[in-house]
Amino acid sequence: MNSNNIDKLAELFKKFPGIGERQARRFVYFLLHQNPNYLSELVSLIQGIKKSVNQCKSCYVFFQDDDEVKECAICRDPNTDQATLMIVEKDADYDNIHESHFYKGKYFILGGLVPIVEKNTGKLVRINELLKKIEKEKPREVVLALSLSPQGEHTDTYLRQLLSPLSEKLGLKISSLGRGLSTGLELEYSDPETLKNALKNRS
Repeated sequence: MNSNNIDKLAELFKKFPGIGERQARRFVYFLLHQNPNYLSELVSLIQGIKKSVNQCKSCYVFFQDDDEVKECAICRDPNTDQATLMIVEKDADYDNIHESHFYKGKYFILGGLVPIVEKNTGKLVRINELLKKIEKEKPREVVLALSLSPQGEHTDTYLRQLLSPLSEKLGLKISSLGRGLSTGLELEYSDPETLKNALKNRS
């Protein structure tokens, strides 16, 4: 691999969330020290991930299933609490909450946060899909589980205003995670106990 290829691969790694120039180059040099079997397995998994992983048509979480199913296990499970719908920004937030095993309801992955200055939000996050899901499934409570950053709080306010007509029409309760979370903290990095208290103290 010449320096040009090192630079090209580092540029690809820099596209990963939170990865800068130095970390990207560390990834490249790490790979250069690995044996061929490791590299072959890595390449194979990367090439096949789109074919082996599905996206739930209902909540948009990525999942793997041997059958050609359209919905994830949570959406298909009749024992899932149908009355509560938790809205999260991204898959990593879903993973963190789901693996904590204290929330038993349904999820919806928004696909991002609503930018503070952007007006055309419908193309940036799944606003229309969310509205359709709520009207169809009619949950009793929507929990806004978003990071306590300025953009996260803006998204919380935006969704509350957007869902207000449905709240009146369906008797829908709209709540947000309690302040057990530290301001500025990304949801995916919160520990289970903090998340549990934040959900318990939602308002």
